[in-house]
Amino acid sequence: MGDAEILLAGLFVLVAGLNVVAQRLDVPYPIVLVLGGLAVGVIPGVPEITLNPDLVLVIFLPPLLYSAGVFADLRSLRDNLRPILMLAIGLVLATTVAVAVIGHEVIGLSWPLAFALGAILSPTDPTAATSIMRSLGVPRSVVNVVEGESLVNDASALVVYRVAVSAAVGGSFSAPHAALELVGSALGGIAVGVAVGYVIAEIRRRVEDTTTQLTISLLSGYAAFVPATALGVSGVLAVVTAGLWIGWQAPTLILPQTRLESNAVWRILIFLLNATLFMLIGLQLPLILDGVASRTTGELIGYSALICATVIATRFAWAFTLPYVVRLLDRRPEQRLRRVGWRLRVVASWSGMRGAVSLAAALALPLTTHAGAPLPDRDLILFITFALILVTIVGQGLTLPLLIRWLDVQEDGTEEAHEELRARLVAAEAALRCLDEVEAEGWAREDTLDRMRRLYRFRQRRFKVRAGKIEDEDGIEDRSLAYQRLIHVVSSAQREAVVLLRNNGDISSDVMHRLERELDLEESRLEI
Repeated sequence: MGDAEILLAGLFVLVAGLNVVAQRLDVPYPIVLVLGGLAVGVIPGVPEITLNPDLVLVIFLPPLLYSAGVFADLRSLRDNLRPILMLAIGLVLATTVAVAVIGHEVIGLSWPLAFALGAILSPTDPTAATSIMRSLGVPRSVVNVVEGESLVNDASALVVYRVAVSAAVGGSFSAPHAALELVGSALGGIAVGVAVGYVIAEIRRRVEDTTTQLTISLLSGYAAFVPATALGVSGVLAVVTAGLWIGWQAPTLILPQTRLESNAVWRILIFLLNATLFMLIGLQLPLILDGVASRTTGELIGYSALICATVIATRFAWAFTLPYVVRLLDRRPEQRLRRVGWRLRVVASWSGMRGAVSLAAALALPLTTHAGAPLPDRDLILFITFALILVTIVGQGLTLPLLIRWLDVQEDGTEEAHEELRARLVAAEAALRCLDEVEAEGWAREDTLDRMRRLYRFRQRRFKVRAGKIEDEDGIEDRSLAYQRLIHVVSSAQREAVVLLRNNGDISSDVMHRLERELDLEESRLEI
């Protein structure tokens, strides 16, 4: 086993430790992991680990995008479609142009490489920002827009990047052709995603085995990404579209047991993928510094600061100009209700952090042109990209909570709580209607029906009390809390008895785990 393999294995252990540190410090784990990677990378004698861009774009990106699509809220995407598209397409193009102008006029990059730099730096990574916003109760509309933006802007940025790189290495450039390629790549990616999503959904309807279902789920992102890439269309949009399709169909595709295990598997997988990527980002610094050793420190800091300021300022300028243009053009009452104040726009603008996709795109720049000459300024582009990731992930990530508290944009959560309460009440009423139908069919015992009716009538009354529809005349909330406490006590006693049987060798660990899971599930239902 080589030094690099040993280091990589150690990083997985370090990721868990750094995540604990992040929780203790109450900061998003990407910040701690990037800094941890930096610290490990500068230790003398540590083997170099090169982040292969294909590893990010082919191995890491599909499952991350697929899970984002599966768990996305289609209602919020539909309601916020216009601001999402304006950010994911309009802002990407605006950022690309702004960076390209600075890159060419100030830094001295050729126009194709300047546009490539702009495309590299334009897509956002919402992982750190959304975790902060959710923990601090920022209104869901802002969180949904930031997440929705990141679902699409990778695709638009990578299409512009591909055109710019082609021109940089010696190919020709045509604006009409580039625009046509952008539209065709997007539509083609969506079409592939719909087709793959439909096929996967039909397959999963016919499969009941949990292991097979999980395997199909884990590979679904690749099933969309690979054919889309082979056809020359947007693999990013193909994966996101397939994820949205499967996510909408999921309640009818899998059994409850499979759903429980699938959610747990995906939660762990997404954390490990994100954690590994942010850690590897930090480890790239020594390699990047080696590439720009011929440049002065002043040049590197000045160019990086200028580009970082341009990217951040462009996002703010977009947020505080385009909405007013839209307001002038669209005066419909329903659109007025969706308007947000300047405080929320500041928070959304400060949440434009960059991540692994930007670094992977920079690393994927060719080493040489078609003529065989070294690609000029490639190392400088890598350094500037790394600087922007560091400034946004660490700088904006650490200051975003302070900004949210200072602007006081927290949401009280009553809207979501009301939606959940309404759903629980409707579910309880549906259960009672179902019990009436079962009784008419005559196949269930009367005492069983009576016991279940009392359970759901209790829930129905409790939810009505919470919703303020009836008065709590008989102390139903206190009774419910006492019942929950009783179940916790009894479950703990059962768990201790089962563990003692395992310890004494009377039952196997498999039997203990099955009973333990049943007790855990029973306790998890107490909150309703």
